[in-house]
Amino acid sequence: MVNRAIRGLRSLMSAVARAHRRDGAALLLCGFCWAIGGLPAPVLADTSGGETVTESAVTAPVVIDGDVLFRVRGVSAFPAEQRAESIAGRIRDLAEDPDFDPRSLRVVPEQGHSVIYAGNRPVMHVFDADAAVEDVKRDVLADVIVTRITLAVTQYREYRSSRNLLVSVAYTLVATGVLVGLLWGIGWTSRRGAILLERRLERRMHSLEAKSSRILRAQQIFTVLHGLLRGLRILTVLVLVYAYLNSVLGLFPWTRAAAANLFNYVLDPLKILGGGVIGYLPHLFFLVVLFVITRYALKLLHMAFDALRNGTLHWVGFEPEWAIPTYRVVRLLVLAFALVIAYPYIPGSDSAAFKGVSLFLGVLVSLGSSSVVSNIIAGYTMMYRRAFRVGDVIRIGETVGQAVEIRMLVTHLRTFKNEEVVLPNSTILTSEIINYSSLARSHGLLLHTTVGIGYEVPWRQVEAMLLLAAERTPGLLREPKPFVLHQSLGDFAVNYELNVYCDEASRMPRFYTELHRRILDVFNEYGVQIMTPNYESDPAEPKLVPPGEWYAAPAAPEPEAKS
Repeated sequence: MVNRAIRGLRSLMSAVARAHRRDGAALLLCGFCWAIGGLPAPVLADTSGGETVTESAVTAPVVIDGDVLFRVRGVSAFPAEQRAESIAGRIRDLAEDPDFDPRSLRVVPEQGHSVIYAGNRPVMHVFDADAAVEDVKRDVLADVIVTRITLAVTQYREYRSSRNLLVSVAYTLVATGVLVGLLWGIGWTSRRGAILLERRLERRMHSLEAKSSRILRAQQIFTVLHGLLRGLRILTVLVLVYAYLNSVLGLFPWTRAAAANLFNYVLDPLKILGGGVIGYLPHLFFLVVLFVITRYALKLLHMAFDALRNGTLHWVGFEPEWAIPTYRVVRLLVLAFALVIAYPYIPGSDSAAFKGVSLFLGVLVSLGSSSVVSNIIAGYTMMYRRAFRVGDVIRIGETVGQAVEIRMLVTHLRTFKNEEVVLPNSTILTSEIINYSSLARSHGLLLHTTVGIGYEVPWRQVEAMLLLAAERTPGLLREPKPFVLHQSLGDFAVNYELNVYCDEASRMPRFYTELHRRILDVFNEYGVQIMTPNYESDPAEPKLVPPGEWYAAPAAPEPEAKS
């Protein structure tokens, strides 16, 4: 058997040689077992004391260079793993001792056990319990173990000989060069193959695209083909790399165990994942059912609240603009309830890691979202307060504009200068809100402006001129009628306040401009001087604009209104 292993190494086929060695060791052990009467049975009888030993007996392998020589039992004071490692260490020490001759191994029977000696050094003890596991006699098992140790020591030295190591290095260099060449060839072939395939199929793909009414596009088909070719190339590369690593690592005694377990490194995680998925299938089925029920429940809720928003469904005391925010609140409650039900069925939810991550995320959210939560609550509060609606002209602090969007966190205003102002809802909730549009639609919005006129001008004339200016201003409401208030009797002038009504709050700047224009025209027309803002003394001439100069260049006369 040793000669066969050596011939395998010389032919640079270490993987095949290793397979032969393992098969030969198994055949040797089976031959010994057959010689004493048969192979191990599921339930084994201990010949020394009548104790029943089953396959569940805890054993550990004695491993040298990745090969399992035999298995040993242990006790609570000296576990099997510890005992196996101790025996393997002594065998390696023997193999590294150049003065040790493997043929000097011998078995010395003693009371209740046998001792294997290497010269005068004990290597291991073989107990009746070890023999009971294999269903053989103790002396037969001891002889088998001596044979396995002899073979292991011989192979250990052979694998580490200078000649074999040099051959292994040479083989590794050759294999590396071949791998690099194959990888380059695969890359070049895949690129050329993709180009040739695209050229050959281009016409057919465009024809298929035309026949499918452009449902299938040629570019999409080429993308799928390129993806398939890329996947095939990656799979080929992985197979080559695996074969290379398996062969090269198997050449050296220090990495032979890694080569033997290389496939298991990939397969074991897949087995664990597959077993976990199979084990959680009932829970996953429950989660799928819960997901389907929750989804359709949310769809029904959305349909109901959408009907409330559109007016097709009426609920006494429920405003249509409340439909969307209320649906969001109800949806959040339904999702939270579904999550509470699903939590125990989520894979890994009962693990400490899952709970730790959940707690960590909860702390992060609570620390980083305090302002977000306050803005969300403020947004819902404003919606249900009905302080304003989308389209209303409002004043918040120093900002005046039209509300164009009310969101959960912020509200968007468009000013009269076409500027977009984004205000946090928490700021709006704590600020004074003036809504110019809420009553303008039903009762009219009251606009007012103040002028100061001297005491020498009759107040009745001033009122008449202000009402005439309001009458001439286009766009204002005729009902309710404009009116004038005497605001105050100042030191040098009487302050009059003209009040007019309009029903379009969004045109306030335009209404004020037109009203002020008409007031100037009327007071100039009747020769009355406006004293606002200050008055110190009577000027030599009244500060008036004669009608002939009303349209001085570059101003142009206003077109006459058609009757």
